[in-house]
Amino acid sequence: MDVPRRRMLQIVSFAVGSAFSLDRIAAQTAAPPTVPPSPAEGSVRHGAADETKMERVMGIGGFFFRAHDPKGLGRWYQKHLGIPLTPQSYQDPVWQQDAGPTIVSPFPETSIYFGDAHKDWMLNFRVRDLDKMATQLRAAGIAVEIDPQSYPNGRFASLHDPEGNPIQLWQPGGVAAPH
Repeated sequence: MDVPRRRMLQIVSFAVGSAFSLDRIAAQTAAPPTVPPSPAEGSVRHGAADETKMERVMGIGGFFFRAHDPKGLGRWYQKHLGIPLTPQSYQDPVWQQDAGPTIVSPFPETSIYFGDAHKDWMLNFRVRDLDKMATQLRAAGIAVEIDPQSYPNGRFASLHDPEGNPIQLWQPGGVAAPH
């Protein structure tokens, strides 16, 4: 692996907030990843000669997915992770995320990172205190596996919602920690 690609994989590994090893990412990545613009750039430039700036999205406005029991699953997310249900009116409050990094990272169809090969997505939630959150979830009978390794960008835990969808909890640390 050449040095620039290795450095890129380190950046992607940090950005994704995952526990991947560089070799594992390299084995699952068909094409070399591209570097997204830095937040300071604020927009995407297309080519050296073309200085046209592209409008970009500001963040995630919602996450929509199918469920066998949508109401029950919504209540589970509200009760155990503190994410309120979709408001019933425009006057009701919505969940407000704390500011921080959000990663969008497509994975190869053959990735085993989500666990069940039939699951097409995984949520990664930032948390303030991973140990406290894990204790709270375990007290409710939810299996949580904390990764014993601490990474330069923080600590991680894995769990599944009642329909078997994978969830990763991330307590940012190091350079990713809130200031």
